[in-house]
Amino acid sequence: MRRILGIALAILLVGGVIAVIAIGGKKPEGTATKTVHGVIGSEKSEFFRDPDVVKALADKGFTVKTETSGSWAMNQLALRDFDFAFPSSNEPAAEIEEKAGVKGAQNAKPFFSPLVVIARGNAAKVLSAHGLAKMSGKNSGTLLLDPFLKAAAEDKTWQQLQGGTSEYPELAGTVFIKTTDPTTSNSGALFLATTSNVANGLTVVSDDVGINRTAPLMKKLISVQGSMEQSTDGPFRAFISGSGEPLILAYESQVASLLQQKQDPGDMVVLYPDTTVNSPHTFVPISEKAAELGTLLATDPKLRSLVVRHGFRPTEGVAEFNTATAPHTAYLNSGLTGLRQVGAPTVKVLMALAARSKG
Repeated sequence: MRRILGIALAILLVGGVIAVIAIGGKKPEGTATKTVHGVIGSEKSEFFRDPDVVKALADKGFTVKTETSGSWAMNQLALRDFDFAFPSSNEPAAEIEEKAGVKGAQNAKPFFSPLVVIARGNAAKVLSAHGLAKMSGKNSGTLLLDPFLKAAAEDKTWQQLQGGTSEYPELAGTVFIKTTDPTTSNSGALFLATTSNVANGLTVVSDDVGINRTAPLMKKLISVQGSMEQSTDGPFRAFISGSGEPLILAYESQVASLLQQKQDPGDMVVLYPDTTVNSPHTFVPISEKAAELGTLLATDPKLRSLVVRHGFRPTEGVAEFNTATAPHTAYLNSGLTGLRQVGAPTVKVLMALAARSKG
């Protein structure tokens, strides 16, 4: 009996091998075949950790492992240890390509996110009452950069804006926007790109004359903040938890993601600066293994829907973003209407401004 069972088992095993050969050794659907390692801005961490994103990438043959870094600090890493870099804007991408020895690589810009200033409700009221912001609703409005920068140049305090009253005692000290470190972080650097444009007569700073003209104000905007983080994630989480400063620089994607997850925004008011630099997240392939991943993030319908779920605006998916965020227009300016889009200075000029702002 044992001998008969052994023969039967052997036949079954041989049959199984033949079946595998017959289907060409095909792996189960959804099994990733390529593992790639990348360095990303921390604002994309939750996207790449999302189990639905992991599965969607695996279905396309990718397992993606990531580390985080400030976008402007990526070119200081050992980039050859990575298959791709994914900074938060186009400007540091050129530096990364040169450092990694892949200048002219076919990068991709699958999605973007404008910068916003999130404010406590009472802070927004004070700014609006003194012409530094214009409200479009209870939880949204526009930050008027020219008058705001004039107030910053005069070291205005919250007490002065309140006329010496103590109506909102939680608002005290110099009025400023909490940003990230402009020498390493994309959001902090683009904040300087935007504010220096306004301070330079609505013109991109392009030379030493422009740097010298705007640097003193840039230093005021940065030095008043004290210690600074490399990522918008920390200040944003502090704000949502109820701590932190009354005015915080953030990406719109962080707000849109929070709202779509139905988390409580508290008394948050979203102010879009009236002059802004968009932030196209730029995928730089360093190894051949990652060459297709950037395009996949931009074109695959499933991945694009997940991009929207995490608050980013797909470069080719305006309608998708507007549909997904339609319930949250009390906070979001879906059409980015009334905002002046400006270019950023060159990397050399922007880094000179950042250095002067902290010097």
